Amino acid sequence: MSYSELAVYIIEIIGTIAFASSGAMIGIRRNMDIFGINVLAVTTALGGGLIRDLVLGINPPNMFRDSSYAIVSIVTACLLFGLFRLRQDLLASHFVETYEKWMNVMDAIGLGAFTAIGIDTALNVGYNSIFLLIFVGVITGIGGGMIRDIMAGMMPFVFVKHVYACASIAGAVLCLVLRLFLGDTLAMILSAAVVVLIRLLAAHYRWNLPRVQ
Repeated sequence: MSYSELAVYIIEIIGTIAFASSGAMIGIRRNMDIFGINVLAVTTALGGGLIRDLVLGINPPNMFRDSSYAIVSIVTACLLFGLFRLRQDLLASHFVETYEKWMNVMDAIGLGAFTAIGIDTALNVGYNSIFLLIFVGVITGIGGGMIRDIMAGMMPFVFVKHVYACASIAGAVLCLVLRLFLGDTLAMILSAAVVVLIRLLAAHYRWNLPRVQ
């Protein structure tokens, strides 16, 4: 494994942990049992990649060919379940607020990484349609969270909060533009960084898209 491949893999794992954590936390707050919490964790972390692979005709999808991501998601969910089962008082403390701030940063990293990786996966398979590349990049980043919210009986986060999907779209477009000048690896890293920056700024300043009041 080259240095760039290792760096991308580490970023993927960070994103997987962050997405799995968000799914597990929603499961805990919705009073699900440990199985339901694990299902939400795995769905959030791997759902976007699953949709991407189905769209691209990758069979079986990567989540079934490389189980490390699913294992990381399950371990993350079980650790959170164990922590909050033993210390239920933490759910009503400042610990959760601090924890979620860190998870927001990791989630932003995951969104940026998965957006760029989604595009890279489509290119490696041989597709070059701009619309398709942007779509699979964005769906890799946001698809798992959308499925998670629907399964938990909630309005999908991407429809109502902090330009989440738009950050992914911006990163996907930028990735395709930068590839023309900088090469694949650097384009992925820079575009992912832009997604992270937009997400953190949007969360900090409460940026939202216009809506009918």
